[in-house]
Amino acid sequence: MQQIGFLLYPGFQIMSLAAVSAFEFANLELEEKVYEIRYLSENGGPIANSLGMMMETEAFGDPELDTLIVAGAPGIRLPNAAEADFIRAALPAARRLASICTGAFFLAEAGILDGRRATTHWYVSRELQSRYPKIKMEEDRIFIIDGSIWTSAGMTAGLDLALAMVEKDHGFEVARAVSRKLVVYHRRAGGQSQFSALLELEPKSDRIQKALAHARSNLKSALSVEELAEAAHLSPRQFSRAFRAETGQSPAKAVENLRLEAARLMMEQGRHPIDIVARETGFADRERMRRAFLRAFGQPPQAIRRAAVQEQQI
Repeated sequence: MQQIGFLLYPGFQIMSLAAVSAFEFANLELEEKVYEIRYLSENGGPIANSLGMMMETEAFGDPELDTLIVAGAPGIRLPNAAEADFIRAALPAARRLASICTGAFFLAEAGILDGRRATTHWYVSRELQSRYPKIKMEEDRIFIIDGSIWTSAGMTAGLDLALAMVEKDHGFEVARAVSRKLVVYHRRAGGQSQFSALLELEPKSDRIQKALAHARSNLKSALSVEELAEAAHLSPRQFSRAFRAETGQSPAKAVENLRLEAARLMMEQGRHPIDIVARETGFADRERMRRAFLRAFGQPPQAIRRAAVQEQQI
């Protein structure tokens, strides 16, 4: 039996425990208790999560678990000395050490991620990289495995990570059966950019918001800086400067992200030929769209469509 320990602390996000379902349903699928779940905290006893609900835990002890998973929090939280020491002790003792969402800050503060590839929630990924420059940050990944260290993106990505652990331990068919029963993707295509591209564009001024609304409604258009500036009632130079100041992106990059979002949805939800998808979303031709998909998602449009079709058949 493999012991899976979840490191919890006051204010942890309850969604982190969605990952438990993958191990629970693996037990059910195999009709055997192959995983035992343990909830650990510095002093043991009841721990309140971010919603105030209490979770019973056991105190840190022997770190010889098969897997230790650090829960995430709604914001950035760093480990205290005891938590960091327990994580360091678990590194040589456990087969796997993992984090969900902002739990990556615990691993980073303990020095576990130095020199390793890692990810976390896109919203705090740059902060993680800034605080811990030795990390090889890959902010667009759903989860990353670097040797015995596993890190996941947002809270729901913890479930993707747990399914991958089940697949590693018990094979493709078991993990696929678990995902079907949980009604989730067995293997999600793409990266965090599919979720964060539009969310990052949160301009404060009405003028930039109007320009973005114009872009979303006119993806087939060239959407030059001049066209967007006109929609915002600004000169091209004023518009470019204001747009970057408010969104952190150039107009060209933002437009490409909007096109990618629309094109991805068309590839996943429809059966339009790739040439038509490219034309409707403003990429002009399939090769230009293919290159954009590879940059953003690490996969060509055809792979995104195939993954969506396969998951619909589960």
